[in-house]
Amino acid sequence: MATLAFPVPAPAPEIVGSPQQLPRNVEAEAAMLGAMMIDNRLADDLLDRLEPAHFYEPLHGRIFAAIRTLRSNDMLATPVTLRPMFDADEGMKELGGPAYLAGLTGSGAGLIGARQFAQQIYDLALLRALVSVGRTLVDRAMDTSEEVNPRAQIEAAEEELFKVAADGGAENSVKSFAQATTMAVKMAERALNSGGNLSGVTTGLESINAKIGGMHHSDLMILAGRPGMGKTSLATNIAFNAASRWMRDMRDGLAPKDSVGAKVAFFSLEMSADQLATRILSEQSGISSEALRMGKISRADFARLASAAAELENLPLFIDDTGGLSISALHTRVRRLQRKHNNEIGLVVVDYLQLMTAGGKGQDNRVQEISEISRGLKTLAKDLNVPVLALSQLSRAVEQREDKRPQLSDLRESGSIEQDADMVWFVYREDYYVAAKEPKRPSEGDDTRTFDDHAKWAADMERVYGLAELIVAKQRHGATGKVTMKFDPTVTKFSDYAGY
Repeated sequence: MATLAFPVPAPAPEIVGSPQQLPRNVEAEAAMLGAMMIDNRLADDLLDRLEPAHFYEPLHGRIFAAIRTLRSNDMLATPVTLRPMFDADEGMKELGGPAYLAGLTGSGAGLIGARQFAQQIYDLALLRALVSVGRTLVDRAMDTSEEVNPRAQIEAAEEELFKVAADGGAENSVKSFAQATTMAVKMAERALNSGGNLSGVTTGLESINAKIGGMHHSDLMILAGRPGMGKTSLATNIAFNAASRWMRDMRDGLAPKDSVGAKVAFFSLEMSADQLATRILSEQSGISSEALRMGKISRADFARLASAAAELENLPLFIDDTGGLSISALHTRVRRLQRKHNNEIGLVVVDYLQLMTAGGKGQDNRVQEISEISRGLKTLAKDLNVPVLALSQLSRAVEQREDKRPQLSDLRESGSIEQDADMVWFVYREDYYVAAKEPKRPSEGDDTRTFDDHAKWAADMERVYGLAELIVAKQRHGATGKVTMKFDPTVTKFSDYAGY
């Protein structure tokens, strides 16, 4: 490269104790800025590729930001138009004042290789960020004055590395309309090849698939319900159905991209892994989960249980039952699973949202913290391009109404949950509430009214027993409405209701 004919700022101070200089190329920064001021069309092309923080020399970062400001207002960015913005800049004064801007344009070297310089500036900024992450990791590992938690330090380092890797991703996320159209056509083709109704990951329930078209990549789905409604059971059923469909499709020789099943990561903040496994085994063997827990099974039942366990030992359903998980730790663990399983994790389930933390920041405002968690879940879905199904509690306001069917306003500590979610589902079982209203059981000698009241209740119970509703209260991709399902409480299994 030709020697530049203008003064180059002194290097920014290195970190104290550093054995060597940080990666940088101040001359490339200067040459590129000069080229941007000479040719503003070049500036428009480069402004979206970099950020001021990518420049090693702080003054160059400020000049870059000033050029961006002028161009965003459709003004020329030249040494003359930039000068008033730097009259009081101390860094500029040290180099002779605003005349430094004219010096940047004194060499045409940057015009030839400006795009290459931009890439080098970005790459060097990435290396400096890696150095910073590494030094921070070393400093934390050496500091034993606070509570030692190596695993938390590893997760924090992974999160920082992911931020470095994700930096600059905006350029790659810009797609032409032709690219977007191709993706849309492929999605429609996938739905057609699956037999219709299904363009995303299957829920395993035809009635739900028909309503929502499957669980779409990059979507955040909120499944909410009052305690006892079976939201964890439904989430477990869906996770199992997606994982078992993946296993079946792979056995049949389908390519992973053609499968409507998925490998599933299930984060259970409330139940342990063995409790979830018991539910799935109960569902598949047809043996009551209560009987399994208490050992009230026969030899024949145990044989069925062993057979179901053998069939499911290769099920691609991975359970993390760590309690009190933060949103950043969740990101880290999902990415770790993706790496381990060849980026084939196709569904993430979180049970449940209110048990997560926003990252140990000690926020006093719980609504604000829940909002941060919901945004983090949506970001996870978009960054990894997988559907995320997060369970949520509902407020007690439901119990105060005559009609106990949930509404969007019932989302507990809702904050931005409703806004962040692509779909909001409510699970509702009327038989749960009818059963709680059972009148006094009649006995010999009671009056006719007691018998009539109980008979009326029994008729109501027979009408609703074993039925459940999935209320689709919000859906970006289609209409809202409800789906009727069957629910077997002995094995906590949801299934399609005939005639849906």
